[in-house]
Amino acid sequence: MSKWYEEAVFYHMYPLGMTGAPKENKENEIIHRFEELFAWLAHIKEIGCTAIYIGPLFESTTHGYDTKDYKVVDRRLGDNEDFKKFVEMAHGEGIKVIVDGVFNHTGREFFAFQDIKQNRENSPYRNWYKGINFGWNTPYNDGFGYEAWRNCFELVNLNLCEGAVRDYLLDVIRFWIEEFDIDGIRLDCADCLDFDFMKEMRRVTAAEKKDFWLMGEVIHGDYGKWANDEVLHATTNYELHKGLYSGHNDHNYFEIAHTVKREFDENGGIYKGRTLYSFVDNHDVDRIMSKLTNKEHINLVYTLLYTLPGIPSIYYGSEWGIEGKKEGGNDDPLRPHLVLEECEKNNQHPEIIRHLKELGEIRIGNQALAGGKYRELALTNRQYAFARIWEKEAVIVAVNNDENAAVMTISLPVEAKSCMDAVTGEAVAADGGKITVELKACGSVIIKINQG
Repeated sequence: MSKWYEEAVFYHMYPLGMTGAPKENKENEIIHRFEELFAWLAHIKEIGCTAIYIGPLFESTTHGYDTKDYKVVDRRLGDNEDFKKFVEMAHGEGIKVIVDGVFNHTGREFFAFQDIKQNRENSPYRNWYKGINFGWNTPYNDGFGYEAWRNCFELVNLNLCEGAVRDYLLDVIRFWIEEFDIDGIRLDCADCLDFDFMKEMRRVTAAEKKDFWLMGEVIHGDYGKWANDEVLHATTNYELHKGLYSGHNDHNYFEIAHTVKREFDENGGIYKGRTLYSFVDNHDVDRIMSKLTNKEHINLVYTLLYTLPGIPSIYYGSEWGIEGKKEGGNDDPLRPHLVLEECEKNNQHPEIIRHLKELGEIRIGNQALAGGKYRELALTNRQYAFARIWEKEAVIVAVNNDENAAVMTISLPVEAKSCMDAVTGEAVAADGGKITVELKACGSVIIKINQG
């Protein structure tokens, strides 16, 4: 049987944005904005999501990734008791909760950095950061220099080779598991983290909670270096993310199929047997509805997100088809304040939520979609069919990006006792080891196969 996270459908929440919290954390008062987020849990369950990735949550100075205190929930959102209640409520709905782990760097208000500013060479934390140089200076005129993340000097790179730093962060992780009962961590900038530290984290979290999940943000490179039995369970799949929108914009299913075959094909896929974290948008990239040339392709994109190998994730608000594009280096348009009642009342794209609910229902308990082998069955620029196969279960997915209807004749990947449309429940006739499916313009079909 597959693990809970392999069967999961994630809902991605960026709480500072979605609650309209101030951009800078300047007030001493705690504002209990988690009260707004409690109401989202019923909506998340209703659309078929079984896990939440929420963050960043650590007390920070601005956007959440410049950590000030790892053991305190950001006062702009509430306090530790608020988040504890959020996790309890989610677990009560059968929803797992994953948090952002920002362990590559801290903000300048973090206690260790402040101690270095005050005590300089005499600080016991002088080795906690990379590149500390007391003969240099920074744009902040600190009187010393340090290595900053991507030259953003509000983010100071931690020295994860320092034993005291690793011990401190592992203690933080234990605290979050014991205090809040979280189910996993999404590691920010995992491609910047020390591999020995991540391996130690894997051992520690497994000892704390048997089915604890570690997923790393990795954009480029060989995902297998991170997603394996020793380091992390999964990484973000940015390679597939790119194909899912550009393959539709260019009417080029060869791009998507090539990516998936390279990654997951049952014969030679480089990530075969691994599960990666799939998404079509998130807090760092433009909304999917802003990226699609033909908005009618939106349901196709989600069909592939849910049925291709990977763990699907929905970014808050995209279930209503909202748009948003980066403005230069400004991510605010991607992270808007949303009021749940207003979104539900003013839903301009009810077809998206209907489709997501259908996909969620199909995915629940479906071992073929959770971990089944991938096999390409048919491919043209505008039509694409593939199978997911698990023991006696199999699923065929066919998609059509053309603005006209299409008919596909597809060879069955396994012997079939019966075939059924997974959405309508209607029987699908199999003749000579083949099925014929009619695809609407910009439409898809999912066929369940019973092997008997």
